[in-house]
Amino acid sequence: MTETVKIMTETVETLADPMDAAAADAAELLKALSNPGRLRILCALVPGEVTVGELETMLGASQSYVSGQLLRLRNEGLVACERDGRSMRYRLSDPRVRPILERIYEIFCPEQ
Repeated sequence: MTETVKIMTETVETLADPMDAAAADAAELLKALSNPGRLRILCALVPGEVTVGELETMLGASQSYVSGQLLRLRNEGLVACERDGRSMRYRLSDPRVRPILERIYEIFCPEQ
C-alpha cells in the first residue's frame, strides 16, 4: 500500500508500511542474485578480492561478459573495485550479501 505525499512542488509516493521497503530491498538483492553468472562472480568474491582476469579464468567467460556483469553488480552496490597497477581488484561491498552467499553455497555446493 502506498500513500502520496506532497513535498514542495513534487509529489512523491512513499511506502506506507516499513515491511514494504524491506521487501522491495530484498527483491532487488534477489534479482541481482538470480543471474547464474552474477551469482558465480559474487561467490568467487566471498573469500576476498579478485581481479577481472582471475574471474575470467574461474568462470571460463570472456573479459567483456565478466566486465559487464561486474558493472551491473557495481551499479547495484554489491561490489566495489580498486585499481591495483594495471588491473582492477573487485570485492564484496554489501555486508548483507556474504551470509546469503555462504548459505547458498552450503545448500547447493556441499562437499566442494
